[in-house]
Amino acid sequence: MPILPPRLDDRSFDDLLEDLLARVPAHTPEWTNPRLGDPGRTLLELFAWLGDALLYRVNLIPERQRLVFLKLLGQGLRPARPAAAIVSLAFAQPTELAAVTLAAGARIKAPLPFETLAETTLLPVAAEAWYKQPLADADAARMEAVIAGLQKVHRIDGAAKAYLASPLFEGGQAASGEGVDVFALSVDRALWLALMAPAAQRPEQQAATNVAARTALGGGDSGATAMLSVGVVPAIAAPALFEEVGQRARVSVLWEVVTRGADGINADYLTIEPFPGDANDSTAGLTRPGVLRLPMPDESLIWAAANDVGENPRAGVGDNPPRLDDPEKAARLIGWLRLRPKPGSGVSSLKLAWVGINAVAVDQRSTLEGRVLGVSTGAADQVFQLPVASVDADTLRIQVEEPGRAYQPWQRVEDLAALSADALVAREAAVFELDAEAGSLRFGDGVRGRVPERQMRIRLAYGRFGGGRAGNLPAASLSEISSARLVGAARTMPAIKVLQPLATAGGEDAESLARAEQRIPALLRHRERAVTADDYRRLAQEVPGTDVARVELLPRFKPRERRFDVPGVVSVMVLPAQPFGKAPNPRPDRPFIERVHAHLSVRTPLATELYVIGCEYVSLGVSVGVTIRDGFGREAVLFELREALRRLLWPLPPHGPGGAGWPLGRTLRERELEVEISRVAGIAEVGGINLFERAEIAGKGEWRLLTRNTPDGSQSLQLAAWQLPELLSVVAVDNPAGSGSGGAPGDLSALPNPFADDSAVAVPVVPELC
Repeated sequence: MPILPPRLDDRSFDDLLEDLLARVPAHTPEWTNPRLGDPGRTLLELFAWLGDALLYRVNLIPERQRLVFLKLLGQGLRPARPAAAIVSLAFAQPTELAAVTLAAGARIKAPLPFETLAETTLLPVAAEAWYKQPLADADAARMEAVIAGLQKVHRIDGAAKAYLASPLFEGGQAASGEGVDVFALSVDRALWLALMAPAAQRPEQQAATNVAARTALGGGDSGATAMLSVGVVPAIAAPALFEEVGQRARVSVLWEVVTRGADGINADYLTIEPFPGDANDSTAGLTRPGVLRLPMPDESLIWAAANDVGENPRAGVGDNPPRLDDPEKAARLIGWLRLRPKPGSGVSSLKLAWVGINAVAVDQRSTLEGRVLGVSTGAADQVFQLPVASVDADTLRIQVEEPGRAYQPWQRVEDLAALSADALVAREAAVFELDAEAGSLRFGDGVRGRVPERQMRIRLAYGRFGGGRAGNLPAASLSEISSARLVGAARTMPAIKVLQPLATAGGEDAESLARAEQRIPALLRHRERAVTADDYRRLAQEVPGTDVARVELLPRFKPRERRFDVPGVVSVMVLPAQPFGKAPNPRPDRPFIERVHAHLSVRTPLATELYVIGCEYVSLGVSVGVTIRDGFGREAVLFELREALRRLLWPLPPHGPGGAGWPLGRTLRERELEVEISRVAGIAEVGGINLFERAEIAGKGEWRLLTRNTPDGSQSLQLAAWQLPELLSVVAVDNPAGSGSGGAPGDLSALPNPFADDSAVAVPVVPELC
């Protein structure tokens, strides 16, 4: 919505007149008929008119001038941000054996409008990811005789290392957790993509189908190079504590296509490289989710060896691709694509969440083209409304009709008032100003920017609109392409399905008016410069698309050395928003820290050494013995006791002792916990409290009772200035008489599994196999 100053009093002339007439009986009861034309009625109308004019003037200068400040400062409401993801495309019908190229902007059938962001070539080929998984030591020892026999069969002079051909990302699904390290977990430090043709309707037709699919993969007789779109989603792990975060180095890898070796049995390899530019490699060297467009060689060079050992005794041996023992998959195999580290690069690890082909990036926006927005009146400061709010300013193209020249492009500027110091240049500039959130355009006044000629049309040539949190959809929410424009193909668009392995993320609603008002005072103070401690806090909380729940400043603290009083160093600790009680405590991941660092680094003074860090948590366990009052349910009281402790120690607002989360570096004392427990309804007496810290004993984490080294014999957990407590275990018991240790359990080893069923015993069963 556009920024409109609020009305202090919205009463109109009619409202004021009705109010005055309603007061007549109370003040002049003898005036019984104030009809139209009566002199008294005329006076009331005069006063109502004067009051209406006065309220109009007052509403021009409202008390809440923060909205006016926003407009004066050029700080409009922030537009919505779209959710985005990487998806894979496939032909819905296996009979489609010709490649098609979809132009950017293909629309996807979904609960909300999604579109593809780049041109992509859809090939009639599927891919499965495989790696050579080494045998475990126990399995290798058990199969020692078999391995020795295979070594003789394959005439291997050196040592033989057995492996299992293991699939990855089965069914197109992404890996959970921290992904799969495709280099470290494999025998040959490589990821293999098996390129397979569609399944033919009859087995005898499979060979012809394979030839057609390989021809499309190699470009066929078109003379153009076929582009294979490979989607890669790295598993970006959380940074190590106080790790210095900056631009990640590109991963040095080789993409190779298998071709027939000179002996006709063993595989040889052709190295392929994506063309330079973000349009062909949006992964930035496998450091972020994106798509690579790999130019494929001619189909005559694409080869896959037979997987039948009787026909090919070298299948899967040595540097050859993995052997596929599934006859159905082996019959469809037409080629292999290998990903491995560049020799000498030192790369030994690459964690991936998903890899697939025929991939394309999508986001939650819709494209509008060729819309007439209105006709110019020739007046100054004309405003035209776009069809939809929340426009992507970088994609917007506006054209204005000019006499004798048809439509001409006009350029967007941030501020019409700051066009140029040259009055002639400013007067003749064909420019407009955009409010991206409201979706409105404002043209010049003849002094600062040209005025569109009278009766000339203003047209939206191109623009992308949309966004919002509603676009953050779970995996498999996107189903099929609903409409698309084919590039260089005189044919109807085939049915295309969408495979969405990961949830869409990054959608953010447009900024509300109340939120914009809150940041005006901060904007006036820091002016987009991080100088004071408050500047850093405010700017860190304003990072677009990042929900920062807590910011702490540690001046002159160098994180990696755990050292204070270092001149020129500023460390900003940030924690992401997270629902209360959801374990573990909130920790920022690498993309979160990188976004905050990028936002702050361009706003800090030149000589400042900036670090954006997470928090170091100290594990804490608590055991409590209490007496419960009569009439209160035992389980309800003990549950509320645990929640009270979690609220006290939670690191995010509005919890913690002061409503801002547990203070950074504040010592945790037993007495403070005891006071919090005693406030729980139903607690008659606190029999005792024991505090435990996590310690590594014989390589295992165990709970250790804190010593009572204070004068009053109580326990305390000392925290450094960069630490917070993390409550991991709470054991609460009632009726503590005679239980020792002041009524609280002396260890946490008896903590039950909260997910176990008290009414049943878990037993394994042997699955029934057909």
